[in-house]
Amino acid sequence: MTTPGRTASGGTAPGRPRPGRTGPGGTEPRHTEPGRTGPGETEPGRTGPGRTGRAQETREAILDAAERLFAERGVGEVSNRQIVQAAGQANNFAVGYHFGTRADLVRAIVRRYTSETESRRLRMLGAIGDSADPRAWISCLVRPATDHLDALGVPSRRARCLAQVITVPALRRIVTEESVAAPSMRRTLEGMLRLLPGLPEEVHRARGDMTYLLLAHTLAERERALHEDGPAAHPSWETVAVGLVDALTGLWQAPVTPTARPRGDHP
Repeated sequence: MTTPGRTASGGTAPGRPRPGRTGPGGTEPRHTEPGRTGPGETEPGRTGPGRTGRAQETREAILDAAERLFAERGVGEVSNRQIVQAAGQANNFAVGYHFGTRADLVRAIVRRYTSETESRRLRMLGAIGDSADPRAWISCLVRPATDHLDALGVPSRRARCLAQVITVPALRRIVTEESVAAPSMRRTLEGMLRLLPGLPEEVHRARGDMTYLLLAHTLAERERALHEDGPAAHPSWETVAVGLVDALTGLWQAPVTPTARPRGDHP
C-alpha cells in the first residue's frame, strides 16, 4: 500500500505534483521553516558580512550624533528619538536596539574614546620605562588625550561630550570605571603614585578629583574655543598639553598643609 500521492518506489504519482511544485521541468518555489533560511540567505536578526557592516555603520552614526547632541545640549536634554533623527535613522528604537539603555550608550561613547587613548598611552609608557620623573608619568595622563583631540581636527565634540557626561553622578561613575579599567591608566597611576609615597590618603583622593576635573574641563573649553574661533585664535594642543603637565605636576608635588579635623571625625 502506498501513501496517497506517491508511487510504491517513493516517487511522485503521475499527474499528482506535490503542493508547491510545478509540473515536470518547473522550478519549485523555495519555502523555509520560520526562523530558518535557505542557502545563501541571512536570517533576520543574524549577522552576515553585509549586515555586520551596516550595523557597525549605524552604531557609529548613532555614537557621532549622541556625542554632538550631548556636547551641545547636555545629556539630560536629549532624547533617544532626537539622537536617532540626528543619526539619519528611520527606526525610532535604534538606540535601544544597538546599545540598550542610556548608560550603555554612554559607556560605548567612553569606550570609543579610551580605545584611542589607550594605544597612545601604551606607547608613551614603553618610552619612559621606570622613570623617576613625575612629569613623565603625568604626561602619560595628559598627552594621549590632547594628541587624540588634535588628531580629530576641527570641529570635534568629544571632550565637551565627556565634560557634560561627568556632571551626571551615575554617568560619571561609568567614565571613571572605564578610564581606570584601561591597563595603561592603571600603570600610569601606579607609576606616578610610587613617586609620592608620603601623600595622605585623603589628600590623594582630593587631588585625584582636582586632576580629573581640571583635565576634563580644560580640554572641553579648548575644544569649544577651537570650534567657535578657529585654530589661529588659540594656542595649539601641544601648548595646552605642556600647560596641563606643568599645572598637574605642581598640584601633585605641592606641600600638604595640616588641617584640624572637624569634631566627630576619628582617625
